[in-house]
Amino acid sequence: MNKPRVLVLCTGNSCRSQMAEGWLRHDLGDRVEVHSAGTRPSFVHPRAIEVMAEAGVDVTSHSSKSVETLKALPFDLVVTVCDSAREACPVLPGARKTVHHAFEDPVHAGIGPDALPAFRRVRDEIRSVLVPLVAAELGFDSPG
Repeated sequence: MNKPRVLVLCTGNSCRSQMAEGWLRHDLGDRVEVHSAGTRPSFVHPRAIEVMAEAGVDVTSHSSKSVETLKALPFDLVVTVCDSAREACPVLPGARKTVHHAFEDPVHAGIGPDALPAFRRVRDEIRSVLVPLVAAELGFDSPG
């Protein structure tokens, strides 16, 4: 049986969408196929990697990808996690459903150690809000 395919979309595919991909793989990975991409991809933010590792989720193998490279794939669910990506979201002909939930961009907190609390807060919010949202949209019980 094919797993439902989920795309998490952000502008840079550097932080919020990467953390979301990590959490969805961690919490729902046995039930979904997860991808993330950006409308203007850049790099995976080192602080996103760091705070996900603190939570026991390894995203070191992730890379920042353009949504254009995934347009041909059919997605059961596309989730935009920033307002800019929602506004710039290209038409994805294979997308069955698109939902939006904006998360604060922790990158605005800076790059030094003082930025870590913002990254941790967004990391935790993504898990507590986005994972149950995706589970509900796909008709799954929310992970415990």
